Amino acid sequence: MTETSFSSLGLNEALCRALAAEGYTIPTPIQAQAIGPLLAGRDLLGIAQTGTGKTAAFGLPLLQRLATNRPAPVPKTTRALILAPTRELAIQIEEALATYGRHLGLRRAVIYGGVGQGPQVKAIARGLDILVATPGRLLDLIGQRHLRLERVEVLVLDEADRMLDMGFVRDVRKIVQLLPHKRQSLLFSATMPADIAELARQMLKQPLRVEVTPQAITVERIAQSVHFVEAPDKRDLLVKVLRDPALARVIVFTRTKHGADRVARHLERAGVATDAIHGDKAQNARQRALTRFREGQLRVLVATDIAARGIDVDGVTHVVNFELPNVPESYVHRIGRTARAGADGAAISFCAPDEQPFLRDIERLTRIAIRRIGVEPRQMAPVKQPANGNRPHGARPNGGNGNGNHGNGGQARPKGKPFHRGRRFGQQPRGAAA
Repeated sequence: MTETSFSSLGLNEALCRALAAEGYTIPTPIQAQAIGPLLAGRDLLGIAQTGTGKTAAFGLPLLQRLATNRPAPVPKTTRALILAPTRELAIQIEEALATYGRHLGLRRAVIYGGVGQGPQVKAIARGLDILVATPGRLLDLIGQRHLRLERVEVLVLDEADRMLDMGFVRDVRKIVQLLPHKRQSLLFSATMPADIAELARQMLKQPLRVEVTPQAITVERIAQSVHFVEAPDKRDLLVKVLRDPALARVIVFTRTKHGADRVARHLERAGVATDAIHGDKAQNARQRALTRFREGQLRVLVATDIAARGIDVDGVTHVVNFELPNVPESYVHRIGRTARAGADGAAISFCAPDEQPFLRDIERLTRIAIRRIGVEPRQMAPVKQPANGNRPHGARPNGGNGNGNHGNGGQARPKGKPFHRGRRFGQQPRGAAA
């Protein structure tokens, strides 16, 4: 028995058997550090990105704890509560727990908005061992008296920084106030902004802090490039980039839901098998699109940041940032959808003139100079702010003027001309690192 086996961490035979059936033999660093203390009842603060194995790190000891002591189920209650920011992540967590706990016979349910609540209410009515939930739907069902939280023994808050981004921290605080004071609490976050640090301080009691990054930091394992292009020309550029068959399974990121739909329609008209997922899509439509993408029926999935947070699909060859995110950490999360499980991957970004400040912020965060394709335009002078601090009428942040003419150092550029020239779209220069 080696020190790095799951059984050596104290997991029972039923869990180890389920892990072996899935081919999991060696714990990841966060699993090796967290499982033992969690089995002992410690609170935990985990600083970990997607792809580090954190779901199993908290899920395995949680399953073992609940299976060891089995009180009779109490209607409308749950023994463990896992909060996730998005529907996709909640579903993914529940599916993982179903896999790990297949031999344990625990009662589980997952609840989220965007679908009818009838089946969810029915599942809760009998009493649960584990409930995975998004905050909004959870509070709705509590308010309708379909659920009570006084029997929660374990609270897990996953992707807390995304909760903050989506405006859910206030809901999380309301939920925490409804929980028993005596409980085990776990909080996971990829980053630790001040609001999340304060939430952790309030939630956790003398927690073990575990901080890990993927074995090879994601951005260093991904071939990154940026095309400079006027915003109206991005969709045509995307079609040209996709002519390269090396882009076999692609996630395209947009900033907005409407933008995702427009890009997906444009690609479909160009003959590229595509679908979009975002918050306005019905849940069954989102799951159908994910399934088709995972099974290879779709070549391209267009997604917003929020909808894509829970996507965990192997074999994504490329990520395309159709629009650069204005939060640099989101760039790291986006491109982390490729180069998973030791595979290579590539990230291609499109940068309009008014997005150049976002590019600089990303490079400062990652400490990597992204390879340029084409000539980078001169940056516009920043828009002067009036004395009252409000943006001038019609002005756009970071240099645009609000009417679609982004500018490039004062020089006009004919419509339809991208900023890149002289190299086939998507082509790697000789000697470029893979």
